[in-house]
Amino acid sequence: MGETLIEKILRANTGKESVKAGDIVTVNVDRVMVHDIFIPFVKDKFEEMGFRKIWDPEKMVLIYDHLVPASQKDDTRHFHAGDEFAEKYGLTHVHRADGVCHQLMTEAGYVKPGNVVFGTDSHTTTYGSVGAFSTGIGYTEMASVLGTGKLWIRVPETIRVNISGTLPANVTSKDVILRILGDIRSDGATYRSLEFGGDTVENMSVASRMTMSNMAVEAGAKCGLFAPDEKTCEYCEIPYSEMEKGLRADEDAEYVQILNYRAEDFVPVAACPSQVDNIRNISDLAGIPVDQVFIGSCTNGRLEDLQMAAEVLKGKHIAPFVKLIVTPASRKIYEQAVEKGYIRTLVEAGAMVTAAGCGLCCGRAGGIMTDGEVVVATNNRNFLGRMGTSKVNIYLASPRTAAACAAAGKIVVPEK
Repeated sequence: MGETLIEKILRANTGKESVKAGDIVTVNVDRVMVHDIFIPFVKDKFEEMGFRKIWDPEKMVLIYDHLVPASQKDDTRHFHAGDEFAEKYGLTHVHRADGVCHQLMTEAGYVKPGNVVFGTDSHTTTYGSVGAFSTGIGYTEMASVLGTGKLWIRVPETIRVNISGTLPANVTSKDVILRILGDIRSDGATYRSLEFGGDTVENMSVASRMTMSNMAVEAGAKCGLFAPDEKTCEYCEIPYSEMEKGLRADEDAEYVQILNYRAEDFVPVAACPSQVDNIRNISDLAGIPVDQVFIGSCTNGRLEDLQMAAEVLKGKHIAPFVKLIVTPASRKIYEQAVEKGYIRTLVEAGAMVTAAGCGLCCGRAGGIMTDGEVVVATNNRNFLGRMGTSKVNIYLASPRTAAACAAAGKIVVPEK
């Protein structure tokens, strides 16, 4: 029997002759990420465990993104704890307000194909877009990893998702992953690997793949994997070697489930309040008034997302009384969007552009909403209280759909 992609990654990492779903293995960690929310707890637990040094300071990345800029008086405690930890244990990879952690981890070259990576955030699954096994862990597990460089895991079973054909012009990878979530439900991939394949995903950009890996966790998945290819290696600035060519599932690999899709069958969709798997076609929601639109986050704040929004809004203006908030996923993306004119187009259309960070997506700052308001957003969760009070209605959609809704002042199907 052949191997799935996750089995190949974990076999190579552990040096075992064979690794199969259900096995318990101890992995050698290639990189870890800790963000500002969890650093005080990681710090306290690390020292409580009796560790006196990090197993490899070069392999830890500390990122301030969720609490930047500070919106509550306790936020600065996290910054002080992080700075103290970084100085005490010799951290060299520290990012203060450079962007969202999951964007930075791949953008700055911290994650490569075949790596095993852990982070203190559930959307660490994003790095599966470049062929890495990456998943979120708690602060106790992270403290242990920092001291030992190792962690035991159970090898996940795999759900294979095949997509073939050409997507309609008004459909993006966000629509694709939302449709898949609606089909398998929010618990349908619990502790499983989602492995994406087919010529549709092969033709996707790395940025589009990141959107899908990012939201794999919304189905309960342990990871969301794409086999690395030439695009991956160009993005990661590494040669496309025999190793990368071998990081793909075997034809006779064993899957717990196989899902097959035709790209032409996808349409613009949204996750409706208040669950990520409550998926409906945009055409069925058309006409619902919108108070606010948010384009950004680690799901859809990349350059191609801002480009989509700018294309939709070029020469137009957002509807009266609608707020459009745009948050690039990183400082680098912000700069690139300025150079290409996307930011000017969005500002001229009436958008408020914020510094790169997580604020509104995680309900901290930069556009919090109140009872009865409706927001169309490109982030990854629409749970109760996620972007304000528990009575805010959050619809998750693609950047193309979100921009069209901002111009219309109501939910509309984006033009093809």
